Amino acid sequence: MKKIKYILFFLFIILVITVIIQYPKLNLISGYAAKNTASTLFIAGRTLNSVAENDNNVPLIKLAESSYDLTNKVASAEVFGLMERKAICRDGLGCVLTNGDVDHRLYSEVPLRVQQTIPLPYPHGHLPARDTTFSRVDYGKLSRALDHVFADTVKTRTVLVLYKGHILAERYADGFDPDTPVLGWSMTKSVLATLFGILEYQGKISMNDKAGLPSWEADGRKEITLDHLLRMQSGLDWEEDYSTISDVTKMLFMESNMAAVQAGKRLVAEPTEVWNYSSGTSNLLSGLLRNTFSTYQNYLNFPYKALIDKIGMHSMIIETDLAGNFVGSSYAWASTRDWARFGQLYLQKGNWNGEQIFHPAWVSYATEPTEHSNGVYGAHFWLNAHGKFPDVPRDMYSANGYQGQHVFIIPSKDLVVVRTGLAEEPQFDTNVFLREVIAALP
Repeated sequence: MKKIKYILFFLFIILVITVIIQYPKLNLISGYAAKNTASTLFIAGRTLNSVAENDNNVPLIKLAESSYDLTNKVASAEVFGLMERKAICRDGLGCVLTNGDVDHRLYSEVPLRVQQTIPLPYPHGHLPARDTTFSRVDYGKLSRALDHVFADTVKTRTVLVLYKGHILAERYADGFDPDTPVLGWSMTKSVLATLFGILEYQGKISMNDKAGLPSWEADGRKEITLDHLLRMQSGLDWEEDYSTISDVTKMLFMESNMAAVQAGKRLVAEPTEVWNYSSGTSNLLSGLLRNTFSTYQNYLNFPYKALIDKIGMHSMIIETDLAGNFVGSSYAWASTRDWARFGQLYLQKGNWNGEQIFHPAWVSYATEPTEHSNGVYGAHFWLNAHGKFPDVPRDMYSANGYQGQHVFIIPSKDLVVVRTGLAEEPQFDTNVFLREVIAALP
């Protein structure tokens, strides 16, 4: 009997220690579930069951139980009745996790969007795509490539293939269609970078400009430039680990002002000495973008006026944090067709229906391999410069996001491929998929 008591006591101690260690994670788990539920319901228009069975059905997150209030556009989540978190949705600004009381007067300013119908066939306008058949394209091979990528284990949701500015193939999983907004996660970083390219083309900034934060003036951080930040070469401390309580998970699911998180980090290396992928850096850039405008309203309008609505990506929305900053690291939503428009803009080197959105040289800048990245990263775009994907042309570059969101741009093939889903490498094999698509082309 005594021995059993000792064993039970020992097990109790283990349980207590486990709860103490794991309890802080509940904040992140319920935060992720609440935010993802809110945005997926109120932006993408999907159902709570669909979110629970798919988007939130991942390790740890599936422990959370979510609910929502349709009238007030609020979603809540908790884990075993503990650590309830709420996310509210605001017209024009998307959804955001609350941290205590929320002053709704903060959301009186919203982006002023001009969403004109462009009277041209898709992708350059909003008329139906031209029904085009290319005699030298093997449509059987292309169909088989999509069959493979839509296998159950790959968890693909949408695929669109644009070849020479025409839809070559398009397929959607159940519950998705050409108009369903999809969360791009870190594909948002490439959209954010494009805004800096536009400002540079307008003569308002230079990539060699210093970040210029007053809190950096007394130390080595004063030497950090926009180029360093866009290339993830700032030398600032950052941990990008989504499996634990890290800099990135605390920022996305606990911080009210995401632009300030990376700004408060110390230097661990001189700028350009190391390459360290950092979502905090992207949100810092979003804050710096805000600083370039004289009013908050101008900041809110800029992405839509200068890029998003200008090229007809009317489904796109970039969500803001509680402090009003665009979450440039992670929270852009758009339909698959609008994500493909973004890729087509880059394939056309910034020219859209005769108007130059950013300088053609911006593409060369964004796709120049960053030192120490082993040829996989440029300026907020991913690269194949050193042949990471051996069967894919070296000039391929892409906007990539968590769980396998991709806009692939392959200039040598005049090709844009969008794939969204809930699985990334190795379940989703980029090399095999693109190899099979390319094999169908002349």
